[in-house]
Amino acid sequence: MDAHPVQLVVEDDLARSRLTVFLRLLLAIPHLIWLFLWTLLTILLAVVTWAATLVRGRPPAGLHRFMCSYVRYQVHLSSYLALAANPYPPFNGEEGTYTIDVRLPEPAAQARWKTLVRIFLALPALLLSSAFGGSGGVRFLYGSHRSSSLGGGGALVGACAILGWFASLVRGRMPKGLRDAGAYGIGYSAQVAAYLLFVTDRYPNADPTAMLAGVERPPEHVVRLVGDAHDLHRSRVTVFFRILLALPHIIWLTLWGVAAVFAAIANWFVTLVRGTPAASLHRFLSGFVRYRLHVYAFASLAANPFPAFGGRAGTYPLDLELPAPARQNRWKTGFRIVLVLPAAIVNGALGWGLVVAGFLTWFAALARGSAPWGLRNLMAYALRYDAQVNAYGLLLTDVYPHASPLEGAAEQLAAFDEP
Repeated sequence: MDAHPVQLVVEDDLARSRLTVFLRLLLAIPHLIWLFLWTLLTILLAVVTWAATLVRGRPPAGLHRFMCSYVRYQVHLSSYLALAANPYPPFNGEEGTYTIDVRLPEPAAQARWKTLVRIFLALPALLLSSAFGGSGGVRFLYGSHRSSSLGGGGALVGACAILGWFASLVRGRMPKGLRDAGAYGIGYSAQVAAYLLFVTDRYPNADPTAMLAGVERPPEHVVRLVGDAHDLHRSRVTVFFRILLALPHIIWLTLWGVAAVFAAIANWFVTLVRGTPAASLHRFLSGFVRYRLHVYAFASLAANPFPAFGGRAGTYPLDLELPAPARQNRWKTGFRIVLVLPAAIVNGALGWGLVVAGFLTWFAALARGSAPWGLRNLMAYALRYDAQVNAYGLLLTDVYPHASPLEGAAEQLAAFDEP
């Protein structure tokens, strides 16, 4: 596939001013007022742009520039509010004036049929944006389900911003994983807004690796996905009955989960005393975490085959590599239940996004017999992070989960790059 015409540019250095972080909402008030006024005018001009594009087959140059500035301004302000960037943003939405920016295409011919039904075509992308994305209003900052911008707000961006606020106050730096996840949500919302406002008729691409292609990848985590990433074929019959087919696995996973809780408690005591998890408990809990990934991948349509019930390595196309028992820091072990809470918050946001992406993939797979590449990669990101959180919480490793969609070294991510 060709690169999407709406490209996110991330030049942020992760440094944060504690003072401006603490006062971020107060400092943003002038921008929020300006965004509200700009949005009202944008809604009116969007109708004019729609009519003109429908008649001429391409948006007028002046209106196109206006919409580009609005989309770019949303990216700047969202990045500032969500702590994905540090400098105070300008008010004009000019390209190249902020550390997180977006490159937008020149006016070009657009298919009239896409223009006519654009608002209906955009509904799936808007649904996904509500789970992952974030734009000018950043919904969670208002404490309501209303947003002053066209793109809406997203649970992932909100969770990363709240956790990043505390981390930045303590460390003076935004954690890279939270910044990358927030930037991904903001970039996806920018693509949705550009599609809605007739900046382009290219549909938003949910693939995190494509969105953050220019961002430096973090070190490889000890818990990572492996398997055949290029198998997008889906059987329409099993897709249609996927939830019914998954019921035996869901029941078995629930029962195994109850046993895993008791095993984790025992493992906590053993690791706290010995500094190393018990080998038998480590194997039992590793099987549970791997089986959970297999079941979730099957239920969400991130993978196609019916999984086995044993959670053994190498038995499923989307699999998990887990570490062997190793020495763990005792203070991290002692406070594990508290330390895992921030990661669990991010995991909850990603979990909701996984449900939405799986729902959309269900319709796409029924129609096409294959899963969309972007949605599959997005689900792989959510599944990988869920596995890292569970492995950390169940004391399989004391390496903290990494929220970046770009988790993994180049050789590991190569399997999930676009063919």
